[in-house]
Amino acid sequence: MRKPKTRAALLAGLLLTASALAGVNPPAARAAADPVTVTVNTRAGLATVPDTALGVNHAIWDSNLGTAETSDLLRDAGVQMMRYPGGSYADIYHWKDHTAPGGYVAPGTDFDTFMAAVRRVGAQPMIIANYGTGTPAEAADWVRYANVTKGYDARYWTVGNENYGNGHYGSAWEADDHPDKSATQYARLVVEYADAMKAVDPSIKVGAVLTMPGNWPDGITAGSDPGPWNQTVLSIAGPKIDFVDVHWYPGGTAAESLARVNHLPDATYLLRQQLARYAGPNADRIGISFTELNVDAGRNTQPAALFLADVYSGLLENGVFTAHWWNVHNGMGTVTQVAGQTDYGDFGMLSSGACTEDGSVCQPPLNTPFAPYHGLSMMKLFAKTGDQFVRAGTDEPLVTAHAVRRSNGDLAVLLVNKDPDNDHPVTIDYAGFTPSAVAPTVSTLTNGATGIVTSQSGSATSRTLPAYSLTTLVLRPAGATAGRPAAPGQPTASGVTDRAATITWPASTPGASPIAKYEVHRQNGAVSEQLGETASTSFTVGNLVPGSRYTVNVLARDTAGRISWASPPLTFATGSPAASTCTVHFSANNDWGNGYIGGVEIINSGSRPINGWTLTWTWPTGWQQVSSGWSATWEQVGNAVRVTPTDDNRQIAAGGSVSAGFVGAYGGPNVLPTAFALNGTICATG
Repeated sequence: MRKPKTRAALLAGLLLTASALAGVNPPAARAAADPVTVTVNTRAGLATVPDTALGVNHAIWDSNLGTAETSDLLRDAGVQMMRYPGGSYADIYHWKDHTAPGGYVAPGTDFDTFMAAVRRVGAQPMIIANYGTGTPAEAADWVRYANVTKGYDARYWTVGNENYGNGHYGSAWEADDHPDKSATQYARLVVEYADAMKAVDPSIKVGAVLTMPGNWPDGITAGSDPGPWNQTVLSIAGPKIDFVDVHWYPGGTAAESLARVNHLPDATYLLRQQLARYAGPNADRIGISFTELNVDAGRNTQPAALFLADVYSGLLENGVFTAHWWNVHNGMGTVTQVAGQTDYGDFGMLSSGACTEDGSVCQPPLNTPFAPYHGLSMMKLFAKTGDQFVRAGTDEPLVTAHAVRRSNGDLAVLLVNKDPDNDHPVTIDYAGFTPSAVAPTVSTLTNGATGIVTSQSGSATSRTLPAYSLTTLVLRPAGATAGRPAAPGQPTASGVTDRAATITWPASTPGASPIAKYEVHRQNGAVSEQLGETASTSFTVGNLVPGSRYTVNVLARDTAGRISWASPPLTFATGSPAASTCTVHFSANNDWGNGYIGGVEIINSGSRPINGWTLTWTWPTGWQQVSSGWSATWEQVGNAVRVTPTDDNRQIAAGGSVSAGFVGAYGGPNVLPTAFALNGTICATG
């Protein structure tokens, strides 16, 4: 949670008369010379947009939490979920008497007022039960009041907020009155909270707090816990929870925050790996929410708008069920100039009408939308409930693309130009979709604009993106879409080895004609590779690469040639051979949050000695590296690691082994390698 600097500063900001500070016009942008190629592939289906997708945070120290003006602005921006009572304040807040000892509670912010705002917006609540200074009984009473007494039908309840920040790992910003502040104790009490709350209303969903993979304190084990925070919490509380809750503040400059959005696919992949490994049976039922998101640089200006649209899209296409901006109102921070615009350092998406302590700089009037509000409004135009995200990509890191396919056959494409200095011409290629010749509906948010401009103009295949802008195109299909078969159901994988996997899926419902066959497609970036086709609902894929991640979709084609939407995606990873002439044990120990002590043990499982060896592997991401090593010669080029012997360990006797160590470093989610080759032979792993 990011809180106001002080109670006094917040009150001063809310009471002072606001005056607008005129923005400085940014320098004219230049047009980049070479067009960016954008690829949109409707055969590569991703997650479906849920009715909880677009979220924001409300806080009990915000006296405008319940006003009609605030609620109407949130409704107009398409808000679908609202979180209460406000980050770290949740762990000091007592709902019955509406107090937060040690903090400030504004008038007109009680739970009933919040729920009235939720209903006016047309959203759903996400409520944080007090873990730090509360009890399971207090949380159960809140559920009873909300859903039995008042009939609010509040479905989503999280136990605490950022509870790993209670001092267990050395940093203590989160209130926690429990003598035992371990992850083990938090998990045990999550079980008690879940039992008590669901005894009142079994239909609610209870969530536990996890940390973002690749961010502190991910990977660190403290005290007597059996493992890092996420592992410990899931191992104990996994069978009792319905979702996990994660926050992400990527930090850094505006450019660094915008670039780090590419961490999201690997972060959500690691979260799901942790769920599958530690959370017990049927772990795929556990959802993922990201309920705090913001940047450090450009919070009120265009970087925040670009980040919001890019990160919400990235999370939703990877199956996260809700993404929330921190915050609706927050208060003044450090005033700077960002890309020619005045930035107030305010985590809020609406102005609180605050001034600096000396009164020299004031924000625009109360509830004036800042840039991230317009980014959220763009998300409302782009991704609607029931739309299916499809794969989109570009050949330029400063331009990103997202796309959704709608039930009426329309396609919406969101284009993000993260370049503050240059316009970028783009050409757009479509796979599995032919756009109509009718001009698309185009919505654009430019740097410094006070709103989104929408028109029907231009071409579906080319246009120029203004510097630091968001652009959404809504395209009609060229031909009729009626009569096509329904999409196949969720595929599953079985019999996964190093080289093969069997994919099975629920049958498609025919449209105007019978189903002729099913096609299995692999997502290779924004391009699909057809792995095979069959008339049945199962297909075994061969010739896979060991230690690789695969995302596949199944499409149905009928006897008239009509093709369905893509099925939901299936992601699985191949491993190493069950048996080989070599075995590699890879270890990662003593993790400190952005590095660890790594090791490899190479075992000669063959019948002959090895005289001279080279071990190779490829890191799954571009932000992993070998910093230094010992007992071998270590080299890394790009993602590829090459390890060769020293003079005294060149030979490995039959049945013998050698070991070498290294310092590993990572700047994002640390997805470890699972395939290793010794002198070109893929080894077994143990």
